[in-house]
Amino acid sequence: MKKLLALLLVFLASNLFAQTTKLDKIIKKDYSILEVNITNITDSDVEFSYPNEKLKNTLSLSKVAKIIFKTGREQSFNVADNSTAAQQNPAEVKAVAQTSQPAVKQNTIAVLPIPFVNTETLATSAEMAKFAQNDMYNKLIERSANIFPLTVQDLRETNSLLKKAGIDYSNIDEVLIEDLQKALGVDNIIAAKVSYIITVDQTNMGYENATITAKSDSKAKVDDFSVSTTTQDKKFNFTVYFDIYKNGTKIFTETRKPFFDQKDSWMDAMQYLLKRGPIYNKK
Repeated sequence: MKKLLALLLVFLASNLFAQTTKLDKIIKKDYSILEVNITNITDSDVEFSYPNEKLKNTLSLSKVAKIIFKTGREQSFNVADNSTAAQQNPAEVKAVAQTSQPAVKQNTIAVLPIPFVNTETLATSAEMAKFAQNDMYNKLIERSANIFPLTVQDLRETNSLLKKAGIDYSNIDEVLIEDLQKALGVDNIIAAKVSYIITVDQTNMGYENATITAKSDSKAKVDDFSVSTTTQDKKFNFTVYFDIYKNGTKIFTETRKPFFDQKDSWMDAMQYLLKRGPIYNKK
């Protein structure tokens, strides 16, 4: 009788302990619920163990809708599922905007990063893309009176919003203009691109000088001394592509090759095309 009573007390105690032990709840996007002990949460996964187990398990946050912690605190998640996104059109994946997109402001214009592409090697330059974007932005700011009533979006804001949407100079050509405008919250966009080829003209110059020396007891000896120099002249053959969009529609497009073949000649072509565009008012 005493043994039976003892077993009953152990059972009731263990049952009471199980009822009072709280667990974390992981509510998945498929509406299933996991009651577990969460040990860690990273940027992409949640780590946990099941009750009375030491084995650690990992679940992608892309499959988690909400977590209710044993303390009562709740946390929601909205992480994109990369496996699903990979099946979509690459341009659509890269143009995924944040859930809280900025409202489109009327009479605003943004300057996109300007890709620089070597047409022979297909090499691109992040530094030149940013430099060209900054140059165009400064030209618009300096001539703000000539583009009135348009307001230029701050460059930091533009690049920050593009980064949040997963867009940079390397993939910007693959993103729809409508998606860019939604991500940036502007109704006007300047999209430009520069392609180039570098040629090198090499010139060799030289001369020879012969010196004759002689001794009384020997034959005359000739020592030849020659000097040559090589000069290189680099020529930059640029092609500038310049587009302006308004509300998703291309309102201006033109291609121009600079008259000169110097290293910075593309800047003159950009300024020329800006003045030719419909947003520029001569005063």
